[in-house]
Amino acid sequence: MTVSSFLANLIIPLNLCIALLFLAAILFIVRWRKSAALVTIAAVGWLAFWSLPTSSLWAGGLLEQRYPYVAPAEQPQAQAIVVLGGNTANGRKNWFEPYDQADTWQRTDTAANLYHAGKAPLVVVSGAALDGGQSEAKMMANALEADGIPGTNIVQEDHSLTTHQNAIYTAQLLRSLHIDRILLVTSALHMPRAMASFQKQGVTAIAAPSPPQIVVPDGPGFLFWQPDMRTLNASRSIIKEYLGLLVYWARGWI
Repeated sequence: MTVSSFLANLIIPLNLCIALLFLAAILFIVRWRKSAALVTIAAVGWLAFWSLPTSSLWAGGLLEQRYPYVAPAEQPQAQAIVVLGGNTANGRKNWFEPYDQADTWQRTDTAANLYHAGKAPLVVVSGAALDGGQSEAKMMANALEADGIPGTNIVQEDHSLTTHQNAIYTAQLLRSLHIDRILLVTSALHMPRAMASFQKQGVTAIAAPSPPQIVVPDGPGFLFWQPDMRTLNASRSIIKEYLGLLVYWARGWI
């Protein structure tokens, strides 16, 4: 395991909790017992915080509400629709509800709705092959064609592995097509980092996020303060976005 993959795994609250408890055990063995107690409290507190639905609603909501969802018919005209690869919370419509493959909402669904609403004549899909197989761009292009968008109206950018690269390579492609005004499609949670990255590249981007996922479910019985494993597992996406914004800012990418 590389250092980068190890650090990426620490984004998962349960993994970080286990790592901190292991550190606490070492501190206890070497008789740094006050430090061991503080590390243990931090580990358990971190895990408990991210297991609470109210924590995700607060922390994730701050990001999702930065660029509110706008219905396709109300979006302005642009020269192209740019869709970024990714799959926040497996495309679940609601963060706190069970995953149902037959009832998901993908970024390509948002892009298809914008295209059919006549908001732009071209769709650009951006994303490389993360596992050496078919690129995200190709998979999104296939999904868009299945949604009735002609293949001739879809352009693929299949080299980018990160949001930063999405912005760089897509901006180069857009300039070659003489396009400088786009509707940018990604998840509501990812939109702040995506918008900042594209604006850094000089692209006039209009946020067109998919509907927010971190919202209170409509059904009864939702408990804000009851720890929930589904919430805990999904919280890694929120942590990833905050860390991503920090790293991108520190490196001058946004």
